[in-house]
Amino acid sequence: MSTVAILPARMGSSRFPGKPLAPILGLSMIEHVYHRTAMCKSLSGVYVATCDTEICQAVERFGGQYSMTSDRHERASDRIAEAMESLDAEIAVMVQGDEPMVHPDMIDAAVAAMTGDSSIPCVNLMKKIESEEEWRDPNTIKVVTGLDGRALYMSRSAIPHPGKAAFKEIPAYKQVCIMPFRRNALENFASLAPTPLEISESIDMLRFIENGVRVHMVETSFSTFAVDTPSDLTRVETLMRSDPLCAEYLEAGEKNS
Repeated sequence: MSTVAILPARMGSSRFPGKPLAPILGLSMIEHVYHRTAMCKSLSGVYVATCDTEICQAVERFGGQYSMTSDRHERASDRIAEAMESLDAEIAVMVQGDEPMVHPDMIDAAVAAMTGDSSIPCVNLMKKIESEEEWRDPNTIKVVTGLDGRALYMSRSAIPHPGKAAFKEIPAYKQVCIMPFRRNALENFASLAPTPLEISESIDMLRFIENGVRVHMVETSFSTFAVDTPSDLTRVETLMRSDPLCAEYLEAGEKNS
């Protein structure tokens, strides 16, 4: 079963304009995401989906592949649906371009859940939230699931409500933006109109959840941090200085230069 990864990226982020090209340890953020994603052996290709020529040029410079998409997309899932139209693959893994600490094993785990169950149209990873500060942060997308692993709801609010429990006693999880889709699921997503909760929360997966489409959640033990603000970038750069995966491809790049 052919599987590709597609990295949506755009310059016009409202919280951090130009962030795909923000430098981290000498490379742009999108280059870090690309190299780390390409380390996944189960992928037949990696592509950046963007509407910005600056990003296309940056991808060309580091030897990557890209797909130029419309500048009208509000959702990353719509952008990768367009990119997928010109690719010969059965599964597209969306890896957000602002997740520079992604690990290839995370991609394998997400895809394995889908290939092991043909009834699953879409998978998302999730990670236990480790601090109350992150749980309350609206930039962190929280998810609650059923006992079968199906996503019941996602929100930027702090869910589930703790009641009288302490934060560490509640099942607080965040969405980690690695999302495999079957081709027909992507086509379905793009054909559906944006939904009320999707618009209110600004979360792609609510379009599926509101339409009764199954989003299967898989827990990961890997700690990643999305870059939503310049302060996030500083934090991630500090963490990546001691990251062995980062050292591996940075060293390989120095040898090839």
